[in-house]
Amino acid sequence: MNDSSSRGSAKTIKLAERRVFSQSFKPLYQEGMGLVEQAAEYLDGKGRVEAKKLSRLAATLYAAESMRLTTRLMQVASWLLLQRAANSGEMTRDQVASEKSKVRLDTASANNDAAGWVELPKDFLDLVDRSLRLQALVRRMDEEIYGSAVADVPPSGRRVNPVSDQITLLNTAFARG
Repeated sequence: MNDSSSRGSAKTIKLAERRVFSQSFKPLYQEGMGLVEQAAEYLDGKGRVEAKKLSRLAATLYAAESMRLTTRLMQVASWLLLQRAANSGEMTRDQVASEKSKVRLDTASANNDAAGWVELPKDFLDLVDRSLRLQALVRRMDEEIYGSAVADVPPSGRRVNPVSDQITLLNTAFARG
């Protein structure tokens, strides 16, 4: 009985893997990249205007949370770009697995009971919530496809530089070889 259950688990279909490496990945990719665009437009436009109206405390929280939002979305976008590269055959799954180790899918957010949170603009909070939900979905898919969350802990001795990592990931994703 134990032998048959182990054979059955070897044939388990990973739904996340099936989704990422098929045409059904396209809506997830579009959702993620669309959210990146929406956040950029908001932060460069309406968000700047709304931020100027905030108290000092809320403005400080807004600045910190917008950095977290931007970081979170860039990490998710990097993961999505890597999966798209694998899906289109530009990179092998092994190459993606290697490169994705630089992606961190653990950017937290301030608690909604943080001082000044209630003053933050509704549209901004909506972007934060949507980005957190997308990050959680991508993280679950990543763990199902690639195993435990190795990307959450940087390898010892590796200097952590998120900006450099993002540039490297984007160059890899768009490289033509």
